[in-house]
Amino acid sequence: MLEQNYQTTQLAIAPTPHHDEHHPIVVVGAGPVGLGMAIDLALRGQPVVVLDDDNQFSVGSRAICFAKRTLDVWDRLGVADRMVQKGVAWNVGKVFFRDEEVWNFNLLPEPLHQRPAFINLQQYYCEAFLYERALELGIDIRSKHKVVDIENHPTQASLSVTTPDGAYTLHADWLIACDGARSPIRKAIGQSSQGRIFQDRFLIADIRTKVSYPAERWFWFDPPFHPNQSVLLHSQPDDVWRIDFQLGWDADPIEEVKEENVRPRVQALLGDDIEFDFEWISIYTFACERMDTFRFNRILFAGDSAHRVSPFGARGANSGIQDTDNLAWKLDLHLRGLAPESLLDSYCQERGYAADENIAHSSRATDFITPKSDISLLFRNTTLRLAKELPFARSLVNSGRLSLPSTYTDSPLNTADQESFSGSIGVGGSAVDAPLQQQGNDVWWLSQLGSSFSLVLFDPSPKQQQEAQALQHALLNIVVIRSTESMSSVTDAETTDLVDHMKTWQQRYDAQAGSCYLFRPDQHLTARWRHLDNDQVQHALHRACGVSSKEAIC
Repeated sequence: MLEQNYQTTQLAIAPTPHHDEHHPIVVVGAGPVGLGMAIDLALRGQPVVVLDDDNQFSVGSRAICFAKRTLDVWDRLGVADRMVQKGVAWNVGKVFFRDEEVWNFNLLPEPLHQRPAFINLQQYYCEAFLYERALELGIDIRSKHKVVDIENHPTQASLSVTTPDGAYTLHADWLIACDGARSPIRKAIGQSSQGRIFQDRFLIADIRTKVSYPAERWFWFDPPFHPNQSVLLHSQPDDVWRIDFQLGWDADPIEEVKEENVRPRVQALLGDDIEFDFEWISIYTFACERMDTFRFNRILFAGDSAHRVSPFGARGANSGIQDTDNLAWKLDLHLRGLAPESLLDSYCQERGYAADENIAHSSRATDFITPKSDISLLFRNTTLRLAKELPFARSLVNSGRLSLPSTYTDSPLNTADQESFSGSIGVGGSAVDAPLQQQGNDVWWLSQLGSSFSLVLFDPSPKQQQEAQALQHALLNIVVIRSTESMSSVTDAETTDLVDHMKTWQQRYDAQAGSCYLFRPDQHLTARWRHLDNDQVQHALHRACGVSSKEAIC
């Protein structure tokens, strides 16, 4: 597909309906979270209408750092290849104190993963690729359809919508608010977010220039070219570089964004001999806050409308994508009559925990980056000085703990281990990738997890495999992984079993012959056993669907 200047693309405006409408699911907001939510639901066969009050993609880089877990989710949605091909992949970050590097880190220290730790990609590309994928799936996206009022009923939400040529009322069985940090939906139902506002200002300068810097995250504390403040540098596609300058609370937000005031700051970083052009300049303040709960009757909140954090750590958009990954399968199961409405409450519990975790990490990072007392500044600078030589000090350096998927350790959907396991993840954690083979072809493990629950058997006996097949139905897929040693016992030369030819899967999941694992549709591990027991699997599956053991789930 021929790329275009997505920052200036004007999207088609849907006509105004001539009568009131009713839809099962309405998503408000066509950013990365809203579009991701709509695509996920559409791939599960659910019809979705997306409303947005604008008709163009984001201007400027905005959310640029997309983590490996987000790429894994986008793989399932059918957009990750395009994101990665356009984006700038990176794994390494470096921290500088004044004019000296004091620490560097690798966010993907082990090999054999399909996706990098992060890619940098301007938000307008991200939105455009998701938008075009949504159109491929036939999703009804209505640009310039603004929600101006809501009636929140126990069984539906009624939306008053205005367009450039009229107004109409839309009734939704379920409304998913992905309408950003200022969330008109949240305001319309009389709700608010609570948290902490940080009194500091940061300047963003997106510049276009030819420089030979590596694709890494560089963060300076108190650099000579911008003393007593901090600076962050990121590479983006198209020879665009994102620079964040800390300015302090007293900075004039009107004066600081003027090009004649920004240019000296950028030139001081790059050097006098580097030419550059501005692509976007903005200034921001930030907060760490969240709603008390993310559900009100049939209205569910996701992304920045539900919770927001400071930009240090790339936790905003990435946590929003994880919201969609958590919610879509639960809403789908409920709408298909396979799970009770109460399953949606686990979305609030699990993603509420994740929001608290992200806010805690983000708040600590912000306090380290922007100390507000002499003692805090002394602690920070001493830590940075020691970090160059002492490992313990490096663990205290916090230029933004970068986004990782949350582990739902205490989720009510989990079945606790009854036997000892080690490995890379525990119950409640998201699946980690590994290289496998199938019929002689190389495949990646995460691509083998579909949109349903997956029961994974490692080196099962013929009896175990036969017993497991009795469990297979529309909600549960059976996956067999074999070691190379056990393949000699497989009589069917055409078997589609996966082969752990490098023993990576076995190591990462602490697998032994006969071990079995139950993964949710969002690829989180919800139960595991050393030996297959059909009754235990059925019980765990019921628990993960939020139903009692006496209720049918298929």
